[in-house]
Amino acid sequence: MLFLYNLVISIAGFFLKIVALFSPKIKLFIDGRKNVFTILEDKIKPGDKTIWFHSASLGEYEQGLPVIEKIKEKYPEHKIIVTFFSPSGYEVRKNNTVADVTVYLPLDTKSNAKKFLKLVHPELAFFIKYEFWLNYLKELETSRTPTYLISGIFRDNQMFFKWYGGFYRKALKAFTYFFVQNESSKEKIEAIGFHNVVVSGDTRFDRVNAILERDNSLDFIENFKNNKPTIIIGSSWPKDEALIAEYINQAPEDVKFIIAPHNIKPDQISNLKSQITKSTVLFSEKSNLDLSNYNVFIIDTVGLLTKIYSYGTMAYVGGGFGNPGIHNILEPATFGIPIIIGPNYSNFAEAIQLVSLEGCIVISNFNELKENLDHLLADENFLTEKSKICKAYIQDNTGATNTIMNVVL
Repeated sequence: MLFLYNLVISIAGFFLKIVALFSPKIKLFIDGRKNVFTILEDKIKPGDKTIWFHSASLGEYEQGLPVIEKIKEKYPEHKIIVTFFSPSGYEVRKNNTVADVTVYLPLDTKSNAKKFLKLVHPELAFFIKYEFWLNYLKELETSRTPTYLISGIFRDNQMFFKWYGGFYRKALKAFTYFFVQNESSKEKIEAIGFHNVVVSGDTRFDRVNAILERDNSLDFIENFKNNKPTIIIGSSWPKDEALIAEYINQAPEDVKFIIAPHNIKPDQISNLKSQITKSTVLFSEKSNLDLSNYNVFIIDTVGLLTKIYSYGTMAYVGGGFGNPGIHNILEPATFGIPIIIGPNYSNFAEAIQLVSLEGCIVISNFNELKENLDHLLADENFLTEKSKICKAYIQDNTGATNTIMNVVL
């Protein structure tokens, strides 16, 4: 079976080069890997001490960041190596300041895994949440490198739990410890013979809780808000925006709206703006304008949403009308603001929990959106109750990073 796995990886590598001719994202995926070994040879010397973290994409990187920062603090003499699989992670965080070296992870062939680990020679290796690359794991096991999975999630549909998944189960022997998010994951991994499992929780709670300690102020948002009730629409998609635009057009004049779409392509921003009849301004055109004169502020740039949530009276988090589902609800929750989402959230444990606690409200159509937004705006007690639930949910689930560090150290 490992032979078939390696064959599939090789075939995939060949076809990705062809697809890259037509897809900008896949072109980044291919081109970004061309100089990885040259970069590693240049930045890592044989005598360097190193620690390696691998994340699939941006979300996993942010999830692992509290542990990366703690490890950097505890091992100041070591170089921190961060790898990404996806362009959507690497291209956004390639200039991060926590890592000494940030590169794409070469495709999981035998030769790539051997060469990568020879150059990096990590003393510790961490995989964040998932991404089980068999050749890399085999080389880590062979070299007896302490290897950890952090914030892991295991589900029945994964290869490890299928009758034909023996070669995947064997790869798990590379892990020194599995730090998993919940008891269900612990039970699943123990059922196939692994007992080096610790329920640590989700490091994302530590990550978002730390946001409160930084400066989240944005002068232009304060100017726009002008002490008015403000609804933040984060990571919205067209289906979300159609409902939101309809609500905005009939909302009271003293309510402000900030929209940070998931996709900021000019044509989609233009389409969104065209649906709104209230006075609307884009981030890209805000210079020399008195933003307090506008009702709607569309953020056609990236990197500001987290801070913007700190100004919200409530938030609508997008993605719940499509696949794979909603975006990050933990960031608005950490600021203690009620959250509204669409119906597709069943793959997100934090959403399931926060909905059950009644801090997060699920809607499936415009009437439900209007009813709940109107209720939150009109009833201060209702708003405060939801806010307290969200705030307490974050506070009650912090501590995963300390659990992991206590075991690793």
